[in-house]
Amino acid sequence: MTAHKPGDPTTLNRLYGRSKGKRLRSEQSDLVENLLPQIAVPDEGVLTSESLFGDARSMHFEIGFGGGEHLAYRADLLPDHGFIGCEPFLNGVAMALTHIRDGALRNVRLHMGDALEILRRIPDGSLSFVYLLHPDPWPKARHAKRRMMNDGPVNLIAAKLKPGGEFRFGTDHPVYLRHALMVMQRHRDQFDWLCDKPADFLKRPGGWPETRYEAKARRIGHEVWYFRYRRRDA
Repeated sequence: MTAHKPGDPTTLNRLYGRSKGKRLRSEQSDLVENLLPQIAVPDEGVLTSESLFGDARSMHFEIGFGGGEHLAYRADLLPDHGFIGCEPFLNGVAMALTHIRDGALRNVRLHMGDALEILRRIPDGSLSFVYLLHPDPWPKARHAKRRMMNDGPVNLIAAKLKPGGEFRFGTDHPVYLRHALMVMQRHRDQFDWLCDKPADFLKRPGGWPETRYEAKARRIGHEVWYFRYRRRDA
């Protein structure tokens, strides 16, 4: 069975979980039909700042942006930077499109589908930030290979970040926390953990907004952990 195949998300070549939920409102359907094609990542070709945004600028990449709150916040905060967001869940994409429309954000490109497919098309050393916030924890041990925090994806992220670029990771799941720390320990030659004391990963860093998912996690009593890793020189 697929659950027992060896590997990680870079080798399984399959997306797990829902692709859509409740029926979209007519306004959301209109955004998916009309706005998404205007800002969608092209289906083919190398993805550079120039090809996506028309000039040379810092690029940010968010893996699984959920409802798009973080993506829209960062894009509004840094209008001269370019943002690429990937999310396979239709309802999340529709929510993100609402944020993009309401904020008149012209520096965002979206992909509804597998983030790793898009990440592979970005030239090495091109990204200033990569975000992986509250990914699906897949808490069962036999599903650990589905977790985005695994050696294959982390190696890919390291390749695409420029030296000094930042990888931000957040979770409220203790199993995923332990797994992620174990994985990142194996990548100390690629990343420096920007942490001097426990408070550094217990307090949300500046420029990192609280999303609806995080607020919900806190309401039900979950702790939330924040991690920042800086790409070392190759």
